[in-house]
Amino acid sequence: MDLNFSVFLIVCPLVFLAGFVDSIAGGGGLISLPAYLFAGIPVHFAMGTNKLSSAMGAVTASYRYYRNGFTDLFLCVPSIAAALAGSAIGTSLTLLVNERYLQWLLIAVLPVTAFFVLRKKELKALGEAFSRPKTAIIAAAVSFVIGGYDGFFGPGTGTFLILLYCGLARVEPRTAAGNAKLVNLASNLSAAVLFLLNGKTLLPLALAAGAFSIAGSYLGSGLVIKKGAGVIRLFILAVLGLLLIRVVINSISN
Repeated sequence: MDLNFSVFLIVCPLVFLAGFVDSIAGGGGLISLPAYLFAGIPVHFAMGTNKLSSAMGAVTASYRYYRNGFTDLFLCVPSIAAALAGSAIGTSLTLLVNERYLQWLLIAVLPVTAFFVLRKKELKALGEAFSRPKTAIIAAAVSFVIGGYDGFFGPGTGTFLILLYCGLARVEPRTAAGNAKLVNLASNLSAAVLFLLNGKTLLPLALAAGAFSIAGSYLGSGLVIKKGAGVIRLFILAVLGLLLIRVVINSISN
């Protein structure tokens, strides 16, 4: 499809904001995916292009978490393998779904995803830590399921990983966040490759938006924002509302 300059003007600044928000509080996909859709990109192309640009930004945040010692490779390696498998399955499924049905699915799923992401509070590991092998097995199982969700849909993946790592695997929150970044990066890359191989990625737009995502992730991952959290949440809700209006209008007109 043809890309005009206005598409880049809509998508790139919002993807920058998405990378910034995601590296601080998660939920960046609730901004980036709507950005592509609001710019008029068809659903499958929006998802494929978003996966690639998001993966580019996730590299930056993942590296900064790893460099600061907030990752546990014993837990992370099997989780990454599980997420890759789950994401491949989820992406394969979403490519089989008709775009019209996918639009209506977005109407149902996006508000639910936003609810869980936006209500996230300060986390802590729930209960005494399990043995290392048991923790690794639980974390890998979580990664497979959420990786499948990421491949099929995506927004909120990092937040769901952190919640479940803390709640089910009883991982310490900072380590949960660091591991979630690496696992989310792996699932994004798996999905991005499959979308690309199936011709569902707008490469020039993905690369341009990816550069903005990298910049946003770099700035956000170096900051701790508390007072601004409410503004970020309101912005996500506003973008989400605009997306739903556009998706409903497109679905009715089709």
